[in-house]
Amino acid sequence: MFKYISMPKLIFSSRLLVFSFLITVLISLLFSIWLYRLSTAPVVLPATPYEFSIERGDSLRTIAQQLADTDILPNAWSFILLSYITGYNTAIQAGEYALTKNLSPLDLLKYLSQGKVRQHTITFVEGWTFSQLKKALAEHPAIRQEIGKLSHAELLKLIGANETAIEGIFFPDTYFFTKNSSDLTILKRAYHAMQRHLETEWLTRQKSLPLKNAYEGLILASIIEKETGKNEERTRIAAVFINRLRHNMRLQTDPTVIYGMGDKFNGNLRKVDLQTDHVYNTYTRSGLPPTPIAIPGLASIRAAFNPTTTNELYFVARGDGTSHFSSTLEEHNRAVFKYQKKRP
Repeated sequence: MFKYISMPKLIFSSRLLVFSFLITVLISLLFSIWLYRLSTAPVVLPATPYEFSIERGDSLRTIAQQLADTDILPNAWSFILLSYITGYNTAIQAGEYALTKNLSPLDLLKYLSQGKVRQHTITFVEGWTFSQLKKALAEHPAIRQEIGKLSHAELLKLIGANETAIEGIFFPDTYFFTKNSSDLTILKRAYHAMQRHLETEWLTRQKSLPLKNAYEGLILASIIEKETGKNEERTRIAAVFINRLRHNMRLQTDPTVIYGMGDKFNGNLRKVDLQTDHVYNTYTRSGLPPTPIAIPGLASIRAAFNPTTTNELYFVARGDGTSHFSSTLEEHNRAVFKYQKKRP
């Protein structure tokens, strides 16, 4: 049995539905316009670049309020609402940011979600010793300190090194990192970078080199690094040391003596220093020293594994950054007399 509905009530109900629909459409349209303006209206930076940090664990409200307090955003709540609507509320990444141009709130959300944080750098220089490298890490304001009180043995274990000595095993390069990265993390990267380069160069080395393994090549490369004044002479200097090793001649290189003297070296290498025996004195001992004496660059590593083919056994500095190379002791003595004063 059907219930009778009067025509006026039916018309009223229909009009009410239409009115409700139109109100809904209007509200949706107004909200869409407001949201579009909110998300696309550029924010004006108080300075260029504008730098700020988002710490790990910061809530969305904290981040929004920080940006609102510095007038980057008109208010915090609209940014929070926009982040929830767009789904970026859980994607914002911690780190240091440097804004260089005006962005819309939506673009800012995308930027913070991409993790394009400010990168800091540290450079390990060819020829540095580990003490110099460690000092640079300790003095960098953006690096978190972890290795300060560790022994060399503990540090070698933490970076996963197979070597028993810390010297010379970190590749000299510029390393990028975010604020509060640890010194240990950077050292791990530098160690593994050195291992990759050593492995590659060892595989392409000259045959019959008087080197037992890549580590001995690293030791030789560190000496080449300290002895080279001109880049183009690197492979000739390598050849001199390789030839001396083949002839069972002592390397007789000053940088190893200086390294072994440590803090006792005052800038003046004397004859008595060359005669004082220690494990790094290549004037009193044959063969390579027990460890590298510095961190060699890639050019020195390549030179150690692929030296020039020559009969030269000696070289002496001319005083202008270049060296005079000789195949005989007589020629070498004449060059020493010509280019250097007698040692004290």
